[in-house]
Amino acid sequence: MKHVDLGVLDGDLLVFGGPYSNLQASLAVLEQAKAKGIAPDHVICTGDVVAYCGSPMETVQVIRESGCVVVAGNCEIQLAQQADDCGCGFEQGTTCDRLSAAWYAFAKSQLGEAEAKWMGALPDVATFTHHGQRYAVIHGGVRDVAQFIWETDKDAVFTTEWEVLEALIGPIDAILSGHSGLPFVREASKGRWINAGVVGMPPHDGKPQTRYAVLRKGCAQIETLDYDTAGAMQDMQAAGLPDDYRRALSSGYWPSEDVLPEVLRVAISDRG
Repeated sequence: MKHVDLGVLDGDLLVFGGPYSNLQASLAVLEQAKAKGIAPDHVICTGDVVAYCGSPMETVQVIRESGCVVVAGNCEIQLAQQADDCGCGFEQGTTCDRLSAAWYAFAKSQLGEAEAKWMGALPDVATFTHHGQRYAVIHGGVRDVAQFIWETDKDAVFTTEWEVLEALIGPIDAILSGHSGLPFVREASKGRWINAGVVGMPPHDGKPQTRYAVLRKGCAQIETLDYDTAGAMQDMQAAGLPDDYRRALSSGYWPSEDVLPEVLRVAISDRG
């Protein structure tokens, strides 16, 4: 496990996940950091810089040039190793499995050796101290980078991950994560678990806006991101990607609920 200690990062921080090859959303969230007066070394990405959308190379370039901190998502790990799939562990034959084959192959074809090398050097965990509290940043889970952890999970899920992480890097007061696509702030028995959400895809709520988090002294707030959705959709169409995720950018609904627990699924009748 690669671990980087960022030291003391007092003041506001902006945390976001899943740029997902969505260049327009990536530019928009970085612009939000500037508008809020948050310096690049106080901006943190929880990984999966490339995925569903149509501009993998451009998105990598923008994220790298911004100077923000990035931890490795499963997509970075897989692409660095030139693996054949995204490593999400989707059940074979499901909609997520079928669609991931298309967008992953496209992303892999667009990136070069330099991008793979950068991805392979990213840390698995970043830690920092924020107003006296020690935070750890991960992608999905500690034991499995591609683990989907939901706000509705039992406390034992959070406790187990927390204890495994502390055995590796020492005591922590809060965990920041991404991967699952649905943002939340959960007060677990071991401390606060903050999923910052993702900027590249809406959180399956029927609206095109995506999410990121701002960490302030004593609180974490999930905020809404507006961006050029039409531009991102055009990039996906030009790339020849399947329509499913392209439509999701405007509808606000994922093309499949394969990975979601039942309690978080949205009835067809509620989708408008």
